Amino acid sequence: MRFAFFGDVVGKSGRDGLADHLPALRRDLDLEFVIINAENAAAGFGITENTARELFEAGADCLTLGNHSWDQREALTYIVREPRLIRPANYPILSDAPGRGSHLFQTERGRTIMVINLLGRVHMDAMDDPFAAADRELDKAPLGQVADAVVVDMHCEATSEKMAMGHYCDGRASLVVGTHTHVPTADAQILPGGTAYQTDAGACADYDSVIGNQKEEPLRRFTTKISGGRYTPASGPATVCGVFVETDDRTGLALRVEPIRVGGRLKATVPTV
Repeated sequence: MRFAFFGDVVGKSGRDGLADHLPALRRDLDLEFVIINAENAAAGFGITENTARELFEAGADCLTLGNHSWDQREALTYIVREPRLIRPANYPILSDAPGRGSHLFQTERGRTIMVINLLGRVHMDAMDDPFAAADRELDKAPLGQVADAVVVDMHCEATSEKMAMGHYCDGRASLVVGTHTHVPTADAQILPGGTAYQTDAGACADYDSVIGNQKEEPLRRFTTKISGGRYTPASGPATVCGVFVETDDRTGLALRVEPIRVGGRLKATVPTV
């Protein structure tokens, strides 16, 4: 199976970048399934039904979320109606979070892919143990038995926590990929047990920015410690950043993993098929 995962979409620039580039990437890379982290898709904070629809129309099959899942209040009800929208699986039980933390999808070619979303705990809001949640969700659809592919989106701040999750899931997932920090890392690899891994997929955003936001407000806060207003997504052309994976049809483990970068300011990197 060939699929791709794209990092955090930041505002309209990120949505437009995917609308411009994703259809060609789907065709040229023969992508059977596309996952996008969309927790910053609506003006940089959360997601709405309309912004989700734009991403689905661009070619997404599944949208994952993160620590900004509920910044737009309508997401609390939209996620109940939209099974293609996945929030972190390790919300505390008492939070009674709506929606689901994983979902087993069937592709148009008849294969199955499990998508799991997890939220880290280092320098993040208090959540239940993501490693225990990973065990629980992975057990629902074992790789190579129930699921033809399994993707884990580890949304967290610390690179060490992301790497630990990659090794923890090694051999049980097709891909473990980090999101949240919005900067693509240069460590795409296949781990010893056969799981593809990259610490951060990067963002689909204007990189003439501070992690996708216009520079002025972050610089003001760093230099003066005084807020001058809300962060606003940068509006220049987006670089679309993600990860391409090809798996073994028999085992579901990775045969190939390569970064994707198209458009915008960063040097283009596009896998060849």
